[in-house]
Amino acid sequence: MSRRFTPKVLTANDLRKGDVIYLTADGRWSRQHNEAELIDDEAIAELRLLEAMGQSAHIVGPYLADARPGPNGPEPLHFRETFRTRGPSNYAHGKQEADHVPL
Repeated sequence: MSRRFTPKVLTANDLRKGDVIYLTADGRWSRQHNEAELIDDEAIAELRLLEAMGQSAHIVGPYLADARPGPNGPEPLHFRETFRTRGPSNYAHGKQEADHVPL
């Protein structure tokens, strides 16, 4: 018996800035996970991934990540993806900079 398809979001890294980015339903890249297109069809997910692989002048490392619908948009299912939504683990820059409290 085949396994049921888990909804996905398409993620990559911005080639110039290194930020984690997500493909939106209107075809743009966003730094916000909750703006990502939640893809619930396996064929469409594979097509989006192939299209992203052709954007190597702008992005690096595209892949499909498991996600689920949430009240404010897609939510990651795995720890790694939750961690990636928070930006770089270095407090000196990125999404975590605002949360950093100097010692």
